[in-house]
Amino acid sequence: MLRTALVPALLLALLPATQAGAGPEVRFVAEHVLAHGTTFGGTQVGGLSGIDRDPWTGQYVLISDDRVAARFYTARISAKGVPTFTAVHALRDEAGVQYPANTVDPEDIRVDPRTGHYVWSQEGDRGATLVDPSVREATRTGAFVREYALADNLRMRPDSGPRRNEALEGLALVRGRTVTAVEGPLLQDGPPADHTRGAVSRITVQTPGRVLAQYAYRQEPVFAEGGGGTGVAAILPDGDRLLVLERSFVPGVGNKVRLYEATAHGATDVKDRSLDDAEPMRKRLLADLADFPLSRVDNVEGMAWGPNRTLLLVSDDNFSATQVTQFIVLAVR
Repeated sequence: MLRTALVPALLLALLPATQAGAGPEVRFVAEHVLAHGTTFGGTQVGGLSGIDRDPWTGQYVLISDDRVAARFYTARISAKGVPTFTAVHALRDEAGVQYPANTVDPEDIRVDPRTGHYVWSQEGDRGATLVDPSVREATRTGAFVREYALADNLRMRPDSGPRRNEALEGLALVRGRTVTAVEGPLLQDGPPADHTRGAVSRITVQTPGRVLAQYAYRQEPVFAEGGGGTGVAAILPDGDRLLVLERSFVPGVGNKVRLYEATAHGATDVKDRSLDDAEPMRKRLLADLADFPLSRVDNVEGMAWGPNRTLLLVSDDNFSATQVTQFIVLAVR
């Protein structure tokens, strides 16, 4: 028997996102492009894949997905999206040392408003050795606190679990719960999206010690022919809604980044089952970054609230001279 969404209040108590006129208006405010090769604290600033505003300081925390030297930055960011970096901290393991190279793949970071600790996700690896993705908690200087529970279907196994580089990409803290989004479909959930069809990924609701529920999220098809893919890049609560940032890339064509709002109302809890006949979360399009006067649409991966319902996006330049680190400021009304 299918289990419908028994805990939507634990996720967001989301409103049906398909209601006419229910969606907010999203407007462009500003863009700032960080100079390639910018350094701070003896590190190259790049690979920024997650961002959050720290309610304890008003500054922002930004995580780098550098697999060689896992770290995060803090920064003041102006209303025009201009960052002033204030600190950099290594992420450290249980032994108190920076994670060895290629043992974690950081993707997103959030500030727990209750403790001030940082909660961050990493994708694990599907290589010669299978490494599970994880959500971990760190102090404000990067020291290990604990690792959270992981849904069994998100573990890396030879024939199931996340695809390589398509694991815990999105992370949100919602009313004392942790919500994660897998970037792409699990191996057992079907093929990735292409230009003819979308795909389905999973959004999980949990506490640090227990998985509570999981929902299917339907991704859009790739926007053009030529390969590439589509995935969930970031998630963020907006009152009783969930904002979902979808990113699609086609080699030789570029990126398409779209912002949706989603609802778990009426969705099937798929925590312990396949996606067959499951009702997915409903969603509606709020904005396509191609409609804004940006210098380009790059590999946008991070999303956070700023003051006065501004929405701050940041792109991951992959430490490449052909890509950029963009700070994009939007207004959501």
